[in-house]
Amino acid sequence: MEKIPFQTIDWSAVEKTEHKGEKGTSFWQTIQIGGLRVRIVEYSANYLADHWCQKGHIIYCLEGEFESELQNAETVKLTKGMSYIVSDNESSHRSTSINGTKLLIIDGDFLNL
Repeated sequence: MEKIPFQTIDWSAVEKTEHKGEKGTSFWQTIQIGGLRVRIVEYSANYLADHWCQKGHIIYCLEGEFESELQNAETVKLTKGMSYIVSDNESSHRSTSINGTKLLIIDGDFLNL
C-alpha cells in the first residue's frame, strides 16, 4: 500500500461507466489510487447483480436501500446511513435493489488478508 497525499475528489467531474446486471443497470464513478479503489455506485430500480462477488468491500449506503444476498441464502438489508464490511474471499455476495440506491464503495489490496 502506498501513501496517499491529501486530495479532494470532485465526483461531478468523474466519468460514469455503465455496467449491466442480470436485471437493471449500475453506474460507477471510479477513482483508482494504487491498490485502492473508491467508487460511487448507483443501482437502477429492479437491479440484480450478474455475478456472485468474492471481492472485499467497505460499503456505505448514501441513498435508498438495497439487499446483499449471501450465497449461504442469508439476506442483509442496508438503508441510508448503514454500512457493511467484508474481506476478500470471506463471503460470496450479490446485490439487489428494488427502488434503486446510491453507494460509496471502497475496496482494494488492504482487504486481501
